[in-house]
Amino acid sequence: MTSFRKQALLHAGLTLGGLLMIFPFVWMLLTSFKGVQQMINEPLAWLPDPWRPENYADVLRAVPLGQAYWNSMYIAAVTVVATLLTGAMAAYAFARIPFRGSGPVFGLFLATQMVPSQVIVVPLYIMLAKLHLIDSHLALILPAIANPFAVFLLRQFIRAVPVELEDAARIDGAGRWTIFWRIILPNIRPGLWTLGIIVFLGSWNSYFFPLIFLNSPELFTVPLLLDSFNSAKGGLDYGLTAALSAMTVLPMLIAFLVGQRKILNSMAESGLGGR
Repeated sequence: MTSFRKQALLHAGLTLGGLLMIFPFVWMLLTSFKGVQQMINEPLAWLPDPWRPENYADVLRAVPLGQAYWNSMYIAAVTVVATLLTGAMAAYAFARIPFRGSGPVFGLFLATQMVPSQVIVVPLYIMLAKLHLIDSHLALILPAIANPFAVFLLRQFIRAVPVELEDAARIDGAGRWTIFWRIILPNIRPGLWTLGIIVFLGSWNSYFFPLIFLNSPELFTVPLLLDSFNSAKGGLDYGLTAALSAMTVLPMLIAFLVGQRKILNSMAESGLGGR
């Protein structure tokens, strides 16, 4: 088989895979312009007939989407900033500050990623209840800050920073804190960008913990609002549900499109940067 034919088959396979991946999103957008009657007709039509852009206006009148957007954006922003700060400090300690048992401690720290969130939800709920944080946004922010993946990713970037830069700064009288802020953080900026995007998407998409920890409708995040709206409609008005889903996906789509190149480049650098 010639090289050209192999390349053609590879591109055809990738194109087919891309179309399969994007199909649910396209179907959601088309459904968001359909009425109830068209959704229950047999056979199911692909294109809306007639088109109902009123679905979006009906959704905005039916639910406090602006408040849910603000809640999700606020929680995601605080979670990102706190995770970047604590993750970078912990990664710097594991990468550059030698202490007894650092290897086993780091391995144990990473092993916590294998524990499903459903396993820890009961003790976590009890802990937050004793702190009187149930039905508050802090119940979502504080547990999310302890992110082993953040420490692992940033540790890889810090290990790739030449030690000579720190030695030169130390000779000039810089302490650990100055080195961390002025040497380490500027040199791991690609990793911080990548981690920030990943944490933002994870926080925005989070459904399980908001479902457990939030009770007041005014505190609902976007995924929780979508679930409550679907339940209130009895799961029958797919057009309105799809319209609300499209509006909830938009920030995630923008964040991914803006940061996809940074994610790919940074992942490649982190994989090759360790030594």
